[in-house]
Amino acid sequence: MKMYRIGYRTIKTAVGTAVAIALAQGLGLPNATSAGILAILCIKPSQKKTVVSSLHRFVACLLGILFSFVFFEGLGYSPVVIGLLLLFFIPITVMLRVEEGIITSSVIILHMYLGGNFTWLNIWQEVQLISVGIGMALLMNVYSPKNETSLKEIQQKLEAQYSQIFIEIAAFFRDGRMDWNGEEITLAAECIRKGKELSLRNAETYTFKNRDHYYHYFTMRDKQFDILERILPTVSRMTVTVRQGDMIADFLTQLSVSVHPGNTAHVHLERLEKLKESLKRTPLPVNREEFEVRALLYYFITEMERYLDIKKEFKALKDISKSKSKRNDAREL
Repeated sequence: MKMYRIGYRTIKTAVGTAVAIALAQGLGLPNATSAGILAILCIKPSQKKTVVSSLHRFVACLLGILFSFVFFEGLGYSPVVIGLLLLFFIPITVMLRVEEGIITSSVIILHMYLGGNFTWLNIWQEVQLISVGIGMALLMNVYSPKNETSLKEIQQKLEAQYSQIFIEIAAFFRDGRMDWNGEEITLAAECIRKGKELSLRNAETYTFKNRDHYYHYFTMRDKQFDILERILPTVSRMTVTVRQGDMIADFLTQLSVSVHPGNTAHVHLERLEKLKESLKRTPLPVNREEFEVRALLYYFITEMERYLDIKKEFKALKDISKSKSKRNDAREL
């Protein structure tokens, strides 16, 4: 039997709901349990989603009070009027893009219906009820656990796989040895999948700060992974080793120790350019087999240039992201 584990969001929901109801009862508000319902509905997995959900529900609830006044006071308190009200109310919330608040605002509408008349006291009590429920949800999500440590571990594991892939390809270029089982390819793909999924959740955790650099990082590695998957079949088609293969093997060995988030792409691009020039100065192939290998080598170099260009683009994007983050932090201060 699988053991059930109580998650952090479950604890926040339980505590937030209980406190919201207790606070509403302490204020002497009727229908105090509705504050708990609002808290349950507004507590989301991340700060950003909670703020958006709370805003939508608050606007929809205020809109529900306004519609209740117009329809109930204008047409009377009857089930038919409730149906007529919803017939207009729901399309308006959809048009305003606050349809997430339809359920909670419907509860408020029914409160006004059961009250049988409109008074400023009733309106004030409903606004208090809404504020308590939504406010408690926001308070519960002031702190949300971050995934920075896990993301760092996945990042380091992924870089280790990339480094080993380059070492294995270098070994093939150097002496034609290909006894590699390709395990690192599978592990790298899994790291990218987990990294993108976790980094997306991590970015959503922050309400205002720009903390999506991990997602950009794993997206960058995903694009590079596509290139690695393309070049591996090309490498395996090389049936002979040539002197140029040693040069590329040396380059890959250097690259294998430089797989990290830092910006060294420009250094390796310069090395590739020198490598291309060196290949141009070597004697022409003497037979068809060497010609095919030389063509595959040029293809390999071209793909590696794309691989490094992707890293350069990521570094530029990272700098922009840092700049936005600093501006947001300055606003908060």
